[in-house]
Amino acid sequence: MVNNQELASSPIDLFRLAARWRSSPEWDKMEEELDSEPVPSHLNTINSSGLFHIVSTDKMSVQYVGCQQHGHDVGAVQADCPAPTRRIVYYFEMMVKNAGQKGQIAIGFTTQQFKMRRQPGWEANSCGYHGDDGYLYRGQGKGESFGPTFTSGDTIGAGINYASQEFFFTKNAKLVGTNTKDIKGPLYPTIAVHSQNEEVTVNFGRQPFLFDVQTFISEERMKLQKMVERLSLQPDVSHWIVRSYLLHYGYQDTLNSFDSASEDTCPSSSIAQENGFGEQGDIYALSHRKVLRKLIKNGDIDTAFQKLREWYPQVVQDDTSIVCFLLHSQRFIEYIRVGFLEDAVSYGRAELAKFFSVKPVAELLEDVVALLAYNPPLESCVGYLLEMSQREFVADAVNAAVLSTNPNLKDPESCMHTVLEKLLRQLTLCSLERRAFNEDQGEAFFLHRELHRAGRAKCS
Repeated sequence: MVNNQELASSPIDLFRLAARWRSSPEWDKMEEELDSEPVPSHLNTINSSGLFHIVSTDKMSVQYVGCQQHGHDVGAVQADCPAPTRRIVYYFEMMVKNAGQKGQIAIGFTTQQFKMRRQPGWEANSCGYHGDDGYLYRGQGKGESFGPTFTSGDTIGAGINYASQEFFFTKNAKLVGTNTKDIKGPLYPTIAVHSQNEEVTVNFGRQPFLFDVQTFISEERMKLQKMVERLSLQPDVSHWIVRSYLLHYGYQDTLNSFDSASEDTCPSSSIAQENGFGEQGDIYALSHRKVLRKLIKNGDIDTAFQKLREWYPQVVQDDTSIVCFLLHSQRFIEYIRVGFLEDAVSYGRAELAKFFSVKPVAELLEDVVALLAYNPPLESCVGYLLEMSQREFVADAVNAAVLSTNPNLKDPESCMHTVLEKLLRQLTLCSLERRAFNEDQGEAFFLHRELHRAGRAKCS
């Protein structure tokens, strides 16, 4: 039997390419888990001042029933959970059904420790937009001029822009203004009433907002995009990034066309090397890698095996290596693709059985063999294995294995990733650092999601 040590003896870890071996449902699940977090759905009537009457059974409306004799008899109510943070913007609204005697209604954000008998903005670590004077209060008794007052019939909104780290407020679908978000920790959407008969109803997104928050989010994304576009890059840097990608993955024909189209507009390769784009390693075995990629993309795994044994026998001399596993698995998949199930079973017994006890490939092998159980297999939960992306993944793995045979190779990591992919990794790390600086608030960068967005935008 094959053991894990024998499988792991490869000079490069091809399992680090395994992010390509995922189905669309798996990607969707990853994105869903990335974005999953509690979202406010109703008002928390337990942790509150008690100076109000619940008007609706869904806990979305409250009415003031206190005496309003001083500043510590406010009917403040928080949402049932903090505002979610894994997004670019959070927003909620409040409709003033009755402004009461004095219209001392407020909306804003507070921390969990906030004193519930006070208006948001009157205590530290809170912020509130008040209806009676139109002032914005930010943790001190004295407010600052901010926007118009509001009364019965008005719809007031409050939001957090995590991209700019600002609070923003709206009135009747129009933006009132923004203010720096300088409060740390989880923040609860909060509303407050403070005079007889005041009544408000909140909307946490169950109903359409009056304010067009989606357009606001799109505008914020556009601001970020324009900020990025204003950054200066060295001349022709994108040319050499694209060229290194084509060279690394063996797209020789495309590379030749790319060079021909840009020979009069781009500097020489010596200038590129001065700017950190070394090509010596990626030129290695270019014509062979081109042939191998074409064979695998066409599903001709037998010929690919033959060429590897002829050109790079060290890559396939250990039939229990990860490269051989991927190629054998792909050959099995190709039998399934054309409906040769008996051949697939025979091939699986001969070439895949040895891998059943190997833990690192167990999950992948289970999906591969499961193709036998479905008719038609393409429409099954493992149908992604029959897509072109699966052939691309195997071709990438073989390409990396061939590059690793270069006798002049200095850095094994260079076999695995291009300059473009390294830049994307750096982008991801910078995004994570930025979120960490903002207490992990704001939209997380997820490359697969961004590529899907770009694809949808291109099609629309």
